[in-house]
Amino acid sequence: GEEHYNCISALHKSMRGSDANASLYWLARMLEGGEDPLYVARRLVRFASEDIGLADPLALTQAVAAYQGCHFIGMPECEVILAQCVVYFARAPKSIEVYKAYGNVKECLRTHTGPLPPVPLHLRNAPTRLMKNLGYGKGYKYNPMYKEPVEQDYLPEELKGKDFFKGRET
Repeated sequence: GEEHYNCISALHKSMRGSDANASLYWLARMLEGGEDPLYVARRLVRFASEDIGLADPLALTQAVAAYQGCHFIGMPECEVILAQCVVYFARAPKSIEVYKAYGNVKECLRTHTGPLPPVPLHLRNAPTRLMKNLGYGKGYKYNPMYKEPVEQDYLPEELKGKDFFKGRET
């Protein structure tokens, strides 16, 4: 019932608040109450990107490994795998930078009026002679060939200066 959602919410918020002790309690309460360990593991995968993100990029690897470990061995042996992951996440630094930036991109797409801007010609692949003649790929700078970062636009002209990480024009 509703307690299922209340407990997963309490687990998430405890990890988000960096309280490893409470995180273990809510995990154990769910598992000892019969919760599917793969459900918890799936939620940890989401948490790794949504709440920890780039502050600790290895968190996603930890979450996927925990899911696989639970899938391989099941309960009750996988409880310690989930416990390790939950404590790791509670102790990990947190960043919602990517989560917010992706939300800003989605908002930009949803609120755009008219057709979406075309992919700039220099970013298009040109596998045929016709495409090359139409200017596909023309002027593209292949970054690995340069020692220094190259000046090149990657967004459509209509979005030039848009910074989804800051949520505004630059």
